Amino acid sequence: MAMEKLEVLKSVTRISSRVTRILGQNPGKFTLQGTDTYVVGTSNPYILVDTGEGKPEYPPFLRTVLESPKYPSLPDISDIILTHRHHDHILGLPSVLTLCRELWVKRNPEKPFSPPRIHKFPLPVSQHDAVLDELVSKLRKDDYTPAPGGGPFHDLADGQTLIPSVLPPGSDPGDWTLQVLHCPGHTTDSVSLIFPADRSLFTGDTVLGQGTAVFEDLQEYLVSLQKVLDARDKYDPLYPGHGPVVPDGPQTIRMYIDHRLEREAQILALLCTSPPGGPWTTWTITLKVYEGYPEEVLEAAARGIQLHMKKLEKEGGVRCLGGELNDERWE
Repeated sequence: MAMEKLEVLKSVTRISSRVTRILGQNPGKFTLQGTDTYVVGTSNPYILVDTGEGKPEYPPFLRTVLESPKYPSLPDISDIILTHRHHDHILGLPSVLTLCRELWVKRNPEKPFSPPRIHKFPLPVSQHDAVLDELVSKLRKDDYTPAPGGGPFHDLADGQTLIPSVLPPGSDPGDWTLQVLHCPGHTTDSVSLIFPADRSLFTGDTVLGQGTAVFEDLQEYLVSLQKVLDARDKYDPLYPGHGPVVPDGPQTIRMYIDHRLEREAQILALLCTSPPGGPWTTWTITLKVYEGYPEEVLEAAARGIQLHMKKLEKEGGVRCLGGELNDERWE
């Protein structure tokens, strides 16, 4: 019993008077201590930010937070927000919906289930994602409140003010409101969420609690970081998708921006020199920029360098001379 309580303490943390963090039980090299999911609110019905990747160990920890609700006749979770499409943030959704139904039926066996809404920023029309298809195929239609078009996802929009579909009696909607910031870069559908009542910011994977985030498009990513930084008067701590709470959010975001701009300046300075044996390639740039780093990090580093080069190429700062993957030649 003591060990079980210790596991709960390690996995469930009250990080403010309005937010509880639950780890997704999927620690790893890229997920750090696991995906951070967040229960938002002072009583049910709550908002849940992200759902983990579907590990069977996760729902029992969520259950510990949802059990003994203040308002038994109201749902435990009114709204679920997915910060982006990656599997470690969304594939836990079916088990979360199942838990919501189980808890409701246990308390209100004669009353129809009030399922949560699921919110997500839509992908571009041209983009298809197999993980999302897999997720949708596992959802039961009576476990969620469908969007106006009949699908499972209520589309989020940049600048949207999101208020839960159900509020506790007598509550102030402002205490539950979230403001949506579309932050493409890590993925095209990434969002961050400002929580004014808590003066905090949920960042998904746009900013992590440790280290730096990966991204699909560096140009978009830097624009998104600046957008979030421009809203710095609305938040202090960051609640990231992985890693610990970041107490001074604006300072960390400024550090992210500076780090990328310093790396870009380093690359441009390198391109002004003549490499031995011909033009610079993505790989030779990587070897020079990351000189002295362990060999096992170089492949990932090369991907980051390549994204820097693509950004510089879009802006007209460099020109690609041909080649594929790490053998692309640049001037």
